[in-house]
Amino acid sequence: MSQPDRILVTGPDVGWRRRAGQVSLAEVHRSVVVPVTASFWRKLLAFSGPGFLVAVGYMDPGNWATDLAGGARFGYALLFVVMLSNLMAILLQHLCIKLGVATGRDLAQACRDHYSTPTVWFLWILCEIAIAACDLAEVVGSAIALQLLFGIPLVWGCCITALDVLAVLYLQQKGFRYIEALVITLIATIAGCFSAELIFSKPNLLSVVGGFVPGPHIIMNQQMLYVSIGILGATVMPHNLYLHSSIVQTRKFEQTSQGKREAIKYASIDSTGALMFALFINAAILVLAASVFHWSGHQEVAAIQDAYQLLSPLLGVTFASALFAIALLASGQNSTLTGTLAGQVVMEGFLNIRITPWLRRLITRGIAIIPAVLVIGIFGEGKTTQLLIASQVLLSMQLGFAVWPLLRFTDERAKMGEFANKLWLKILGWTTAAIIIVLTVKLLFDTFMPDTLLKEFYQFLHLPPPG
Repeated sequence: MSQPDRILVTGPDVGWRRRAGQVSLAEVHRSVVVPVTASFWRKLLAFSGPGFLVAVGYMDPGNWATDLAGGARFGYALLFVVMLSNLMAILLQHLCIKLGVATGRDLAQACRDHYSTPTVWFLWILCEIAIAACDLAEVVGSAIALQLLFGIPLVWGCCITALDVLAVLYLQQKGFRYIEALVITLIATIAGCFSAELIFSKPNLLSVVGGFVPGPHIIMNQQMLYVSIGILGATVMPHNLYLHSSIVQTRKFEQTSQGKREAIKYASIDSTGALMFALFINAAILVLAASVFHWSGHQEVAAIQDAYQLLSPLLGVTFASALFAIALLASGQNSTLTGTLAGQVVMEGFLNIRITPWLRRLITRGIAIIPAVLVIGIFGEGKTTQLLIASQVLLSMQLGFAVWPLLRFTDERAKMGEFANKLWLKILGWTTAAIIIVLTVKLLFDTFMPDTLLKEFYQFLHLPPPG
């Protein structure tokens, strides 16, 4: 950090203002050996794992409220939005893989080595806020699940979630593969629960398929557009971009042009496959809400607790609600594991400092637990849905500040060499960024603008205000 901001270094760090600092996640860096002469499937197995850690962020409790609201209010109509947001995620995570493999830097380190010191600190603070917001959603989601399953008050449930730091620290000492195995097990649990829920709810398969077809109604219907923005904002997680560009470097592949090309290929297959699981989970939540609530007169269901209370009576299956809560608990706990790593990556990457993992985790956890406990304690347990929505708004604010540098760095041949984005990938990437930024600005405008001014603005545009 002490080097001059405007010095372009030479040698292996050509194209960057600062030389590379310490490696990302030093304790697990290049710790998983990739066999050089193995078959396609053995190599793919060696690279499999990081994609599932990233996919966790796309099915965390923050997504549940938006998916539930979308399905309950509009049936299957917003399945296309879920699919579109997942395709955006696949593209952005592929770019993260390219950045990490080609440059040996994660996104936080790349920002530190490219931007001026004030900009680096600004981006770091924004990212820490986003991680705290994401952690808040995970804390509240896990606390809700504990309350639904065991009757534990939400305040105590929030405090109990702090204990997961012990599990994370233990697994990090055992090896990175153990963390990946636990995450995949929890994802399988979530998938199993929702597979059963879909069997119980018996959705109309033809209507489900039709929901994946885009139509002008999504744009023309202001309320539908508003929920769609919420789904997009809740799905693409900014901290995942920092995390993925780091954990892809846990693989010990050959540091040659061919070795890096192979690493990008196999890691992208892993990431795409894992994100298809996330698509299934998010689509399953929306389909479940549509098939159970939309056509039964419960179109206003948006709170997770309401969905839990209604599932078993409406489906006629006694344990349907319990399966829903188990999936929620698995989702919340899974997200805390990846949130730990993301927090470590961001702090070490932006500031080029190391902090004891347990202390870093406690700081992150405290930032999430304290506001959750205060809000629930002062305003009551009925404010949890508003907390989840607020966390998604904060995440949306950070997203553009993560996507922009990612695209800028991966477009530059000076930084990426032969792995710089081709023209078609640049067009796709910047189109995605434009959609995200425009929708984020609209979401923030609708959230913070006074109601009277908001109504006048939409009347001027001859559009109904968001509801």
